[in-house]
Parts: sequence; C-alpha cells; structure tokens
Amino acid sequence: MWQFWLDVGGTFTDCIARRPDGEIVTHKTLSSGVVKGRVGRLVSATSWIDPGKAGDPQGLWIGWKASFGGDPVEVTGFDSATGEMQVASPPEMTPQAGMQYELRCGSEAPIVAIRYLLGLSPKDVIPPVDVRLGTTRGTNALLERKGARVAFVVTKGFKDVLLIGNQDRPRLFDLTIRKPQPLFSTVVEIDERLDADGKVLVAPNRDTLKKQFEELRRSNVDSLAICLLHAYLNPAHEQLVEEAARAAGFDEISVSSQVSPLIKLVSRGDTTVLDAYLNPILRRYVSSLRRDLGETTRLRLMTSAGGLVEAGKFSGKDSILSGPAGGVIGYARVGEQAGFPRTIGFDMGGTSTDVSRYDGQFDYEYETQKAGVRMAVPTLAVETVAAGGGSICRFDGVKLVVGPESAGADPGPACYGRSGPLTMTDVNLSLGRLLPHRFPFLLDTAAVAKRLGDVCTAVNAGSAGKDKVPEEVAAGFVDVANANMARAIRRISTAKGYDPSEYALVCFGGAGGLHACAMARELRMKQVFLHPFAGLLSAYGMGVADVRRHAEQSVLQPLNASTLDAIAGSAAELSARLVSDIVSEGIPADRVQARRTLDLRYKGVEAVINVPWIDGADPAVEYEKQHERLYGYKRPGRPIEVSVLRVEAVGGWKSEGLPKQESVARQIEPKERTRAWTGSGWADVPVFVREQLHAGDTFRGPAIFCEPTSTIWVEEGFEAKILPRGEILLNDVRGAAVGEQASRADLETADPVLLEVFNNQFASIAEQMGLTLQRTSVSTNVKERLDFSCAVFDAAGQLIVNAPHIPVHLGAMGETVRRIISDNPDLAPGDVYVTNDPYRGGSHLPDVTVVTPVHSDSGELRFFTASRAHHAEIGGIAPGSMPPFSKTLADEGVLIRNFKLVDKGTSREDDLKALLLSGAHPTRNVGDNLADIAAQAAANKAGATLLLDLIGQRGWPIVSAYMRHIRESASKKMRLALAKMPDGDYRRIDHLDDGSPIAVNVTITGESARVDFSGTGPVLKTNLNANRAIVRAAVLYVYRCLINEDIPLNDGVLEPVEIVLPECLLSPPANDDPSQCAAIVGGNVETSQRVVDVLLGALGLAAASQGTMNNLTFGNTTFGYYETICGGSGATADSDGADAVHTHMTNTRLTDAEIIERRYPIRLHEFGIRQGSGGTGEHRGGAGIVRRIEFLAPLSLSILAQRRGKFSPFGLNGGGDGAIGRNLLTRASSNVETDVGGAIQTTVEPGDRLTIETPGGGGYGTA
Repeated sequence: MWQFWLDVGGTFTDCIARRPDGEIVTHKTLSSGVVKGRVGRLVSATSWIDPGKAGDPQGLWIGWKASFGGDPVEVTGFDSATGEMQVASPPEMTPQAGMQYELRCGSEAPIVAIRYLLGLSPKDVIPPVDVRLGTTRGTNALLERKGARVAFVVTKGFKDVLLIGNQDRPRLFDLTIRKPQPLFSTVVEIDERLDADGKVLVAPNRDTLKKQFEELRRSNVDSLAICLLHAYLNPAHEQLVEEAARAAGFDEISVSSQVSPLIKLVSRGDTTVLDAYLNPILRRYVSSLRRDLGETTRLRLMTSAGGLVEAGKFSGKDSILSGPAGGVIGYARVGEQAGFPRTIGFDMGGTSTDVSRYDGQFDYEYETQKAGVRMAVPTLAVETVAAGGGSICRFDGVKLVVGPESAGADPGPACYGRSGPLTMTDVNLSLGRLLPHRFPFLLDTAAVAKRLGDVCTAVNAGSAGKDKVPEEVAAGFVDVANANMARAIRRISTAKGYDPSEYALVCFGGAGGLHACAMARELRMKQVFLHPFAGLLSAYGMGVADVRRHAEQSVLQPLNASTLDAIAGSAAELSARLVSDIVSEGIPADRVQARRTLDLRYKGVEAVINVPWIDGADPAVEYEKQHERLYGYKRPGRPIEVSVLRVEAVGGWKSEGLPKQESVARQIEPKERTRAWTGSGWADVPVFVREQLHAGDTFRGPAIFCEPTSTIWVEEGFEAKILPRGEILLNDVRGAAVGEQASRADLETADPVLLEVFNNQFASIAEQMGLTLQRTSVSTNVKERLDFSCAVFDAAGQLIVNAPHIPVHLGAMGETVRRIISDNPDLAPGDVYVTNDPYRGGSHLPDVTVVTPVHSDSGELRFFTASRAHHAEIGGIAPGSMPPFSKTLADEGVLIRNFKLVDKGTSREDDLKALLLSGAHPTRNVGDNLADIAAQAAANKAGATLLLDLIGQRGWPIVSAYMRHIRESASKKMRLALAKMPDGDYRRIDHLDDGSPIAVNVTITGESARVDFSGTGPVLKTNLNANRAIVRAAVLYVYRCLINEDIPLNDGVLEPVEIVLPECLLSPPANDDPSQCAAIVGGNVETSQRVVDVLLGALGLAAASQGTMNNLTFGNTTFGYYETICGGSGATADSDGADAVHTHMTNTRLTDAEIIERRYPIRLHEFGIRQGSGGTGEHRGGAGIVRRIEFLAPLSLSILAQRRGKFSPFGLNGGGDGAIGRNLLTRASSNVETDVGGAIQTTVEPGDRLTIETPGGGGYGTA
C-alpha cells in the first residue's frame, strides 16, 4: 500500500510517499491547491505547450480547470511527452508565450499531491492508501480569526473572565493597548456554583437552561464552549448544561472537564473556546479529504503533542502545532538514527523559525500561549521567532532590522518580481549563496539590487563611519537574523539549564541550510546535521511518528503513600482507555506502551516539574533531583504536592531510515563554481549537488551544496561529510572566532550591523538572567507574578540594558549601582551586595536589589549585573509589608543598606539572616527572603558568565565600544523623537486623593527636554511619597513610549532629558535613621502611576489611566496574600483605551480564580468588567473591573489605592473623565454596604464581603 506523509504549510504542501516496493518519492505543491504553469508557445486557440509540465503523468491534468485570469476552461487533453495542454474552448484571455496560468480541480492540496504521485486525474478513484499529515488549517483559522461563531458558557459572575485573562498587557510600551481578540462572540451565564472542593452551592435550573439555549439557538451560533467554575473537580454541572444544549439542537459542543480537566479557569476556558472555535473548521476539512480519499483509506493527523491520531478524533485544541510537531519528530528520529541522541532542531521557513530540543525524550509544555490564546494541553516545546526567508530587511535610521514583518507569499520577496520588499531570501541571493538558475521560476535580480542599493544608500547617509558596499549591508542583515535566531535557541537550552554546545544542530526547512554554520558557530555547537529530506523534514516526521494519546487528571493532594494509592486506580483506568484507543487504530498491542508521570511542586509554589511515576521508585526523590538540577537547590522537609496525574500511551510502527550506502573516501570535483560573498569579500566557491555525492565524500567550505528542496551554505572552517544514509554532517574544524579585533577607527563609529547584533546579545543576556531568576526563585511574586527586573551596567554604573519586566524598576537600578560603587571603592572579584534603601536608588523596601561586580581574569572591573525583585514579606507593621498607614520608613520593614552578601567568594548569609530578623518589625518569612536573594545572586552570576563569554567571543575592545554605541543610539532615537514635537512648554497638574498636587512642566527645545516637577506638593506624613528612582523610572517609561520603537532600555534614552526634582513628595530628604525618613511604600505603587499620568497628559499622548494599582492584602498568622488589580487605560488620539488591564508602571499577573479559592479562605462572587466606567469621547477610556470577594475565615485586610476621591482620571482634548474607584465592605453581621475609601486596615469575619470597583480611563477628544 502506498503511504503519503504530508506537511500542509501556509504556502506550500510537502509530500513524501513510500511506494509499495519501499521506494521514496517526493512532491511539493501550493497549499491553496492551485498548480501554476507557464506557456512556452501557443499551438492553437485551444492548446499550448508548457515545458514545465513535460514528464508529468499522462492524462494527469485532464478534468482540471485552467485560468489565465478570466473564467476557467476545462482541460480536455494532455500530452506528457511535450507538455501540451488542450482545453475545451478558447480561454477568455488569449494565451501568449511566457504567460502564467493556474490549474484548479477543487480538491485540497494533499489530494492534489497524492493524485500527482499516483498519476490520477480528478475523475479517477484514489485506491486505498495510508495518509499521515500535519496541517496549519487550524493555525491559519486562528491567526486570521476565521473560526466558528462560538458562545462561551460560564458560571454567573464570570462572563468577562477570559477578556480579563491574567490582566497583563501584551506589549509593555504601547499606549494603544491591543489585547488579543476573543474567539467567542457571545456569552451565556449559568446560575450555578461549586465551591473549591467541588461541592454544590447552587445547582443549575433545567427550565432556565432550556430557555437560555433555545434563545441562543436563534442567534446563529455554530459552536459552544462550556466552562464552569471548579468543573475540573466535579463535572456534573457541565454535563447537565451539555445535555440541555444538545436537547436544544447544538451539535458542536466543547466541555472543559473533557477538553482540559485541570485547575485554572482562564487557561481551561481559553482551551475550551479554542477547541470550539476550530472544531467545525477542522471537521469540514477532514470531511473534504475523506470525500476524495474514500472510506477505505486510513487517514491520521499530527497533534501538537507529536503523535498521530485518527482523523475523526482530531480536535481544535490539538491542532495548533500540527505542522511544526512533524518537524520535531522528524529531526529527533533522523538524529538518533545517525548516532546523535541530543539534538536541537532549527526549522527556518518562509515567515518564521521554529527551534526545539530533544535529548532522548521530547520536551513538552502543558500550558502555553500561541497567537494570543492560552492552551492547557500537552504540546511539544517549540520556540518561534519571526525570522524567515520572507522576513523584511530594513534600516530604521540607526541600525539594521530584520522582521518581524514578512513579505508573505504575495507579493513575496523582491526577487519574485512582484514589487515585494527586500527580504532575507533576497539578501542571500545577493550574496551569491542562492543560485538563480536552480529556482523553478525566473528571479528578478535587478529588483533585488535596486532594493539593496536603496538600503545601502540610507545606511551610508545615516552613518558617520566608512561607507558600506551593498554586499556588506546584505551580510549585516544575515548577522542580525542569526543573532535573533540564536537568542531563540538560548531560550530553549541555556534558559532551561542545558548547554547548546553539547548538542548537534539539526537544520531543516527551506531556508535553514543558508544559516546553519553561522548559527552553530554563534552557539559554539561543533556539529551540524542535515538530512537528505531537510527541506521536507516536517513531512518526513509524519511518516516516522508514533500514535500517541494523552490524558490527565487534577489531583492537588500531598505527595504520600495514601495519595499514590488513591490515584493508582485512576492511572490504570486512563492507561487502559488510551491503550485501547491505539489498538483500535490497528497498532498491535505488543507495540503499545503506557507511561505515568506526575506534575509535582513544593506546597505553595505554582511551577511544577513533571517526573516519571515508576513502581518501586519514590517520585519525591526524582523531583528533588530535577529541582536541584533546574534551580540549583532543593528544600528538604518542605511538603511536596501532586498537582496533576498524566498518562501517555504510545504505539509505534517499525521505523526504517533511508537505505545505507557503503562509505568510500574519494576526491570529488564540484559540479560548477560560482562567486559568493564570504564575509571578507567575493570568492570563487565550488558548488556540489546531491546527485554527485556518495557516502564517505568530504569537502570543505566555503562551498554551496544544492539539494532538490534547499540550499546549504558551508562556511569557511567547516568540513562536510556525506554519511551512509546520505545525510550531511558539517564539522566546525576551526571553532568560534575568539576576540574579534577591530581598528580604533572602526570602534569610534557605530556599525549599523554590529549595533543590532550587540543589541540582541545584551538583551538576550538580560533575558537569560530573568529566566534564571524566575526558575530559581521560591516566591509567588517572582515565579508567577513576575514582579522582578534584571539589568546589565558598565563599570561606571551606566545602564546598558534592562530586560523589560516591570516598568517601575526601569532605569531605577542605575542609582543603586552607582551608590554601591561610591560606597565601596575596593570592589573585588567574588563580591555581591544587597540593598533595598529607597533613599539610595531603591524603590520601596519590599523591592530588594542584588548587585554583582563582574571582573576580567586580570581583576579589572568590566560590568555590573543586578536584579531587583519584590519580596512578599520584608517586615513592617503589617503582614505583606504594604501597610496602608505607615508613617516612616521604619514602619515598612527591614532596611538593608549596602550589605555585602558575598565577600570575595565567602557567603555572609548568616549575617544577612540576623539583619532581616532584627529591629522592631522583622521579616515574617526569612526563609523565602534568603532563598529569593540567593536566586537573584544566581541570576546575576548567569549574566556575568554570559558577559565574559561575549568578551571571549568578540574581544573586550569591541564589546566596550558597543556598550557606548548602544547607549548613544538610544540617545539618538530619543533626540529624533523629541525633534518631532513642537518646541515649547507642556504643563499639567494632577492631584492625589488628599489634594496634594503633582505638577510638571516639560520644556522641549529642539532635540532636548527639561522635565521640571517644581510646584509638586510637600513631603507627606502618609506613605505616598515617591523618590528619585521612582520618578526616573516613570520618566524613562513615558519617553520610551514616545519613541514607540523597539530600542534597548538604557541610560541613553534619558541623556537628552534633564529632570528637575526639588524636595517634595516626589523627593523627600534622606536620613540615616529610618524612623526619621518619610514613608514611601505607597509612592512606589500608587504615586508612580500618577506621575506617568501627569507626564502623558502634559505631552498630550494619552488621557489618564486608572492611576492606581489597587493593592489588596489579606491574611492571618499562617499566610499572607497580596495582589494588584487592573483597571481601565486612558484613550489616545488613535484608539480607545483598553478595558481591564494593568497599565504603565506595573504589569503583574493576577492569580486565577480557581487557584485563589483553592489556596485561601475566600470565595469570588464576581469578576467582570465595570461597564460604563471609561470616560466618553471620540475615543472612549477603558473600563475598570468589579471584583467581589466573600471571606470564609477571620482575616486581616488592608487596601492601598488611589482615585477614590474627587480627582477622577482625566480626559484629554474634550474627552470625559473616567469613573473613580470604590471599595465597598459589607459586614455579614449587619448586611450594610460601606464605602471604606482608598486606604483601610481592618479585620473581617466569615461572610463579610468586599467589592472593589477599579477606576476607568479617561476619554480622548469630543464625542
């Protein structure tokens, strides 16, 4: 029986077929199902010769419809020998030599490919065949928002829960916030409720359900997504609702307890909606394939988890990575067959690049986000970066930029001759690394030369350095793209504790071979492996993939013998069901294996580690072993919790690789030679083709190797060897260049290429620091709410790069580092410092900063790495260290001032512990403090290692020069942005709730600005005072928003900006005695938001946003919980404000409704958008939210919030003000609702209810 393995991509469909005799054949066609042709010469009014069709199977095209742009005409005859096409009548547009035409038969691309290889016309019946395919049909429907019309069915009070999501905004510096568009079009609220243990509080009413669904039936809804609160524990209510929906006539129904039976309402709800959104689309697609293939054909599709599934069981939730999963399976299998058990996949296509890792086991993610949608299903861990052959290459006035925009298939790259932009494909063509005569169509090289020449002219006009030639600019774009892709590989390797140099790089995809050597050298990987089907490896993966089934069940119980005994039955039941499913698909039972794993975590921690559950082995031992490997520590004695039971069943066929050849070493002559750019100039390089090479052949770069579906650029210093199955192994025999040298003249001016390359490298280092901190921390604030920032500084304490995590930390650590420098003139290798002093560069006491000097091998100070993290507890008069009524700094916690944590490599942790436990108000959780500080030090160390590696790779002179150039480029961007604004004074005054004014006068003169806060109110006796670090962070944030481009966050942004900050509530005087220092905790979270509002209002950029973080804290002697709550964003001249989102100086996430109820004695009754709270105007302000909480135990409660008085979020240019917020407390004893104002500290009893209504944003323009 024929087997067909297909990868249906966005543009092309790749097909590999295995004939009944075992021979492999391949074919590539357009995913639209259209076949293109070109007229060679006209024979008659109804026939023409197409040389490209000569050799196609006889009669193949008979029955197809041909079109030259007008009405299609039917093909009635085809001669395989000559390529002559005959049609039933003259085409509407008379064919001419060289004219393109299109053929259509109405079938999907996989059917087109199958018919081509079988030589069948549309009228011929396809015999029984075995088809395995991956498709982007679901992905494309999601990206283009062309799925089904979905109704989201949810518990009453939570209709907006998916719109609010985690409350974070997708892009930190976009004042026009664009949250992902929802996939559902309507919402149905069900009056039902389960508690956190799955017990019924309110049962749904059957009569009401009937009326609701009968009404919904009349609204043209195609599909339902049912997701009720806590249904993962008890699905009874969801089953009842599903029953009522089916009775009303609905067929397409996705039920969350079946789709993803796991805790987390938001991610489970999103997954269920995704499933409902895509299922009707995919069912129609599968039905279309079935009509052509017939019922006797076995049709399987690839899931995102890398397993094949029978077509009837393929669902929307499992479809998003269907195509890329095939590539992961493919490279893992061919790598193992060739003797490489540890591989990193590098799949570079037309619009993007996918990277992943394999080391004997596939790396899975169980919750991820794709195309703005959260998915809680098993998916292969694939990192995608917007760099592909079609990525647009441009000069932004300072540096070269590649992507993220893509030319797509239409117009495509400039070389396609359809007026497309300059792309990576064009760049490689201009460097001689792609051979035009090997393309299936004529390339427009003149268009490429014109586009590249225009960019080169712009580069030379914008640079003070030596003029570049076009080839240097083209090579620069390649370097920039490589840096982007290397950064993605570090995210799936280094960031997870794996060294990429210990892996082989398996390169595939149409464009990957052109960049493989450079990627390997950048990552210090010694070997690059390319399969003969490298250009079709995703399709090959479909053929060698196993049939896989996954199932999971929430457990949420302590890890002990009784828990394992209790879930053993469930594991056996799930295993039996999955195995039975696979056996029913024709896989012999002896080839099916089931595997049990457990998601484990320390109690109180959200992040889990998946470990095997093997009879006779203790899962706790394996968990702590993996925890120590991943995070660098374990916590003996801390209880471990079983979060989820997972079962995977795998059934496989015997997978045979390509036939082996006997290796014979021999000298080979190139097929041809060509001119190619090697980096040092043009060179005459050999060209080898697949057909001429045999196992054992070797050649050295520079050289070009041409495959039928891809091209490989073999760089100088790499040796290529043909392996027994025809694979190519590239060995780096030279190694990475060490210490690149540059002349002094070269270092004085910034090269636009190296500027972007170093931008990426420094940003990647800060990013890796952040990922290390997130991995190694223990607290919820860092690990889950991501309330931290990491940065790199030069030896003078000037900020080089700040990873964009929390805006209130931006640029604020520079003053901290400079104070460390001034206080410690004898900084030595191995020193580490800790501080949280708000009067010496800190923000507020819970934000603890760890600073690490980085020295060269000779002991010379080169850098500083620093990390700032919010500690949930640092002492003070209230649990959570966010007291609403603190009067002095001493009330707010333990002050850490210039503390040396590590002295020349010797830890002083015991001394730090003593400090944290000292004073009138010591910390209540010293263990977590020390653990998170250790994690911060580990993050700094990771950054230091990467910085020293960068020096080793590039050389100190060039690294030092580009630290300066990056800062200067940010300054240039800021000056350009300021120059676009009219000169003059821009004033604004806003007020805190107590009436204290915050005044600013921004004076713009040419390319500089003066920001003067004179007129701001005096130092306060409350805790709403800010400080210089907070104000600087707010100013940096605003001016970064003004630039509105992706630039490095460094001190260069503020070089053209002078900040005038007299003593006032924004800059209280310092004192050695914390009891004499003004309180400041509220200034960090509240006043900072108002500083941003007043600056944006003065500049006319945006109306006021909610102007608060709505800080809520509750707890008792055993726990403390802290959250900040979203509101409405201010409108701009271009757009409405966004509803229910964190704005400006924060972007922390909100704990999921099911998790907060599970962990703490509270119950949420409502969590929705506060309709009408946004200001009116041409562009309305965003709405706040309503969060209604019932307390189930005696607790202490505190709230610290602004915009609760008479000063509402202001509108701009005639726009209306947003609504102020309200905090309403209803005592169970009296049932009287009381507005408690913006700040409260009290106790609550069971049954008491708190309603928080957050402010809306101001409107913009007259309605």
